Amino acid sequence: MTEALEALIAKAQKVQMTDGQLREQRLSFVYGNTHIENVRITREMVAEADEKVAQEEKSHRAETDER
Repeated sequence: MTEALEALIAKAQKVQMTDGQLREQRLSFVYGNTHIENVRITREMVAEADEKVAQEEKSHRAETDER
């Protein structure tokens, strides 16, 4: 491995992504993989599904905290 590549890897290991960046990366990954299987899948559909799951998780956490 070259020194330049080693330096880039070391730098990348220290990157701390924001929640927004993690969400965008997740949406991109999901869209890319689902679109391969079904070309009718859109980025908007993936974003809507992600939002729905986030709301369900938030609701579930609130119910759990009440117990």
